[in-house]
Amino acid sequence: MKMKMKKCRSCGEYTIQLTCPYCESKVGEIYPPKYSPEDKYGKYRRLLKKQMMTKKGAI
Repeated sequence: MKMKMKKCRSCGEYTIQLTCPYCESKVGEIYPPKYSPEDKYGKYRRLLKKQMMTKKGAI
C-alpha cells in the first residue's frame, strides 16, 4: 500500500490517515499541479520564494 498525503476537506489539515484526526471528517488525496511549459504562476512562485528567503535572512 502506498502512503499518499491527504488533505481534510473541511479544516484543511494534512494527514496520511483515512479520516481527519482533528475534525473526524473525510479526507481527499492531493496531487501536484500538472506541468505546463506556459507556467502562468511561475513569476508569482519565484517572487514568493525570494521574499521568504529574504525574510529568513538567506539572501
